[in-house]
Amino acid sequence: MQEQVINFDLNDEPVSIYADPSLSLLKILRDRFNLLGTKEGCGRGDCGVCTVLLDGKAVNSCLIPAGKVQGRNVLTIEGINGKNQVKAGLMHPLQQAFVEKGAVQCGFCTPGMIMSAWALLQKNPAPSTEEIREAISGNLCRCSGYKQIEEAILQAAKVMTGQL
Repeated sequence: MQEQVINFDLNDEPVSIYADPSLSLLKILRDRFNLLGTKEGCGRGDCGVCTVLLDGKAVNSCLIPAGKVQGRNVLTIEGINGKNQVKAGLMHPLQQAFVEKGAVQCGFCTPGMIMSAWALLQKNPAPSTEEIREAISGNLCRCSGYKQIEEAILQAAKVMTGQL
């Protein structure tokens, strides 16, 4: 397909690229914007490793053609904490909870898992364990058994709502 201009918001900043609209959003994020936190796993939308938020909804970026993000908002793991916090070396409470609860094992699934959790916590700041399980059901983790991940999301929810 012929390249075209694609304009969208990326991590709360307007961006414009000239690209083949059939390229995956994952490829655009990694190759054009050097945002390497979004990982490539299966390439078929089965593992959730490439999860980003598109207009606030968790999606597999490997399945989204770049042309479909025209005029939309994309949030990656690099964007959840805001520029000032990142520059100061501070983690978002969700990232901190993953570290504190041992939910980061090999780390490969972590960005996608955090993005799915982020989408949940934006809609439901005090989710139940069942709601957490549902929200991360599209994300595969080969290391942790999910218990630490669930505990991290519960802790982050409490911190983010001022209960901790």
